[in-house]
Amino acid sequence: QVHLVESGGGLVQPGGSLRLSCAASGSILRINDMGWYRQAPGKQRELVALFVGGGTTTYADSVKGRFTISRDNSKNTAWLQMNSLKAEDTAVYICKAEGSTVWGRGFESWGQGTQVTVSS
Repeated sequence: QVHLVESGGGLVQPGGSLRLSCAASGSILRINDMGWYRQAPGKQRELVALFVGGGTTTYADSVKGRFTISRDNSKNTAWLQMNSLKAEDTAVYICKAEGSTVWGRGFESWGQGTQVTVSS
């Protein structure tokens, strides 16, 4: 079983910055994909930023140039640096990881989410 724990959310003014972290723990052999999704009230969950496979990153068009995802494979941890935040970035940010366990099985795990509110 693989658990994801997010931290770093909060209330920030427009134009401000926040840094989210996601730490994975459990019987992890390897994490392939790791990244962030978000869900705003009344909206569908959407991809924000993701590390795919060997290191390729993908970003939602709405966050390109403002958000940066980083990762430390040795710590099974990913971060999302969010700059120039806008009111429309307000959402619950949810970490996701996919990979394989020491038991030879694949996993797909989601965190519980951390609230990001951008408001003056």
